[in-house]
Amino acid sequence: MDRRPSLRPGVTTGSCAAAAARAAARLLLTGEETAVVRLAVPGGRTLSLAVETSASRPGRASCGVRKDAGDDPDVTHGLLILADVAFDPDGAPGVTLRGGEGVGTVTLPGLDQPPGEAAINRVPRRMILSGVAEEAARAGHTGGLAVTIRVPGGAEVAERTFNPRLGIVGGISILGTTGIVEPMSETALVATIQAELSVLAASGEKGVILTPGNYGRDFLRGMDRVPDRLAVKCGNFLGEAMDGAAALGFRRVLVAGHLGKLVKLAGGMLNTHSRYGDCRMELLSAHAALCGAGQDTVKALMEAPTTVQGGEILKEAGLLAPVMDSLAGKMQEALVRRAGAEVAVGAIAYLPGEGIVLRTRGAEGLLARLEEKGEGNG
Repeated sequence: MDRRPSLRPGVTTGSCAAAAARAAARLLLTGEETAVVRLAVPGGRTLSLAVETSASRPGRASCGVRKDAGDDPDVTHGLLILADVAFDPDGAPGVTLRGGEGVGTVTLPGLDQPPGEAAINRVPRRMILSGVAEEAARAGHTGGLAVTIRVPGGAEVAERTFNPRLGIVGGISILGTTGIVEPMSETALVATIQAELSVLAASGEKGVILTPGNYGRDFLRGMDRVPDRLAVKCGNFLGEAMDGAAALGFRRVLVAGHLGKLVKLAGGMLNTHSRYGDCRMELLSAHAALCGAGQDTVKALMEAPTTVQGGEILKEAGLLAPVMDSLAGKMQEALVRRAGAEVAVGAIAYLPGEGIVLRTRGAEGLLARLEEKGEGNG
């Protein structure tokens, strides 16, 4: 029986943009106004999203979908995500996509999109482009279509996010990997994590892998070393999840995820949400200096917008491995302090394109034990 508390999920800005674009394409090509768009999202669900605004004039149509974050405290909640679809004046077949008012522009390397592009991440891009292409095919349209995503008020809201620090200027990012916003109400989410751990413990498991979110879980699946049932998503609440695992009698806890999240453990942060601090580049820089990095390298690290770019800087300097080893020592100390002596703990962290770049002491042994016969028992 699932005893997890009921939380109302929301939809991502990417889902809103994809639904708005599909509705606008349909209005432009057929004249049909759509009240509700059914949208299949990568998370495996089909959403029904209300179209709040529709307008058209010769050669162009615009539709809007209101962002609903559900029970998640998301600063983009309530924003109207608009899509303008127009006939491409060049007439070339295919669909092009750009960002308009309130959608940020990427200015620094190392992010999901290259500098100069609109901050519309690859999954929402695919959803938008494929949806508009489907509408064009259904209407028998063989010419080109140009899509512009706009978010009135997006520039103001973006000032309350980390976009300015990441070098994304002028607006919010259009995001989403599953199309659905998982609720992040702190009390409810911690209870949800606890419930999932309880179910796992009740099945006799003594080992668990904690991962902050979808990226970490997808990475574990790609490794194909441990059964998916042993992985519990804990969001930013690594400390609370470790407390719960220890209280339930788990004897082995491995933390696995993207370096951008887990590097914060080296600074003693067991809640990794950015509202509590963002010490990623400072930690990379400090440990690089400890490992002999020169002033230019340390300065480049401090100015890097992401740990992905930080990893590239360290690799070019020949310091990636020693810096990761240095960070791993501090991460292990933080994990041991929180878990106590009765629980074997460790962490592995990856970077896209590099795979696992960091293993704390004993992490590989923990991973091997967890994958042994596909069980976390014993």
